[in-house]
Amino acid sequence: MNVLTVDYTATDAPQRFVESLHQTGFGVLSNHPIAKEKVQSIYDNWYEFFMSEAKHDLLFDPKTQDGFFPASVSETAKDHSIKDIKEYFHCYPWGKMPEHLKTEIMEYYDSANALAQELLGWIEEYAPAEIKAHFSQSLPSMIDGSDQTMLRILHYPPMSGSEEPGAIRAAAHGDINLLTVLPAANEPGLQVIAKDGTWVDVPCDFGNLIINIGDMLQEASKGYYPSTIHRVINPTGERSTKSRISLPLFLHPKPEVVLSERYTADSYLNERLRELGVK
Repeated sequence: MNVLTVDYTATDAPQRFVESLHQTGFGVLSNHPIAKEKVQSIYDNWYEFFMSEAKHDLLFDPKTQDGFFPASVSETAKDHSIKDIKEYFHCYPWGKMPEHLKTEIMEYYDSANALAQELLGWIEEYAPAEIKAHFSQSLPSMIDGSDQTMLRILHYPPMSGSEEPGAIRAAAHGDINLLTVLPAANEPGLQVIAKDGTWVDVPCDFGNLIINIGDMLQEASKGYYPSTIHRVINPTGERSTKSRISLPLFLHPKPEVVLSERYTADSYLNERLRELGVK
């Protein structure tokens, strides 16, 4: 399995990037418009937040799913019975968030969302005509004005040695949404499953962006764009003493968008949230 790293500024970037997504469900972009200094600042500032007691003042709302999710209520991946080793915060433009971090994180949200909309345009442009015919509307328009796109700031704590047997930072799973945009994390660990069942490390050079297909786009494209299973494994050796911060942006369509004859975006999302045990 070869997850391509594509130079965003290259003339053939759209074609090569989309081909990687079609073949593997993943693609990596270098020289993209999002400054790595901004990403590093977010990592540093949110690490301090996760180390503070202030996070407990912003506990999640079960109805709206915004706010801080402690490790005790962390996700259990579909078809798994052990919770992931992580805590996280869900940011929406309308939702709760630390006031002193709001400006920075919303600037990132807007810039990453704009880039993601461009990438959806690439994905539609280079899809075969018979696949495009399945889309109920253009892919970029599915997220235009959506208030469901969610930025998750993840903190994977250092290994303590007392973790539940079999628990890892993020068990094997597929993403629910259309597209996920993820700056390379401050620590490695992200793996994707190949067609032969082996696990492959995703290129994680700091400053690059990792993009993967979600289940909703797989549904809308009749499987042409695969939502590939991935995971975050536990570190070993010296790395086990370090936290890992991750910043995925999950692109969600407006609720009324028709994905297929079986699902709207809203019905698909609610079904998956129930499966995850968070709704």
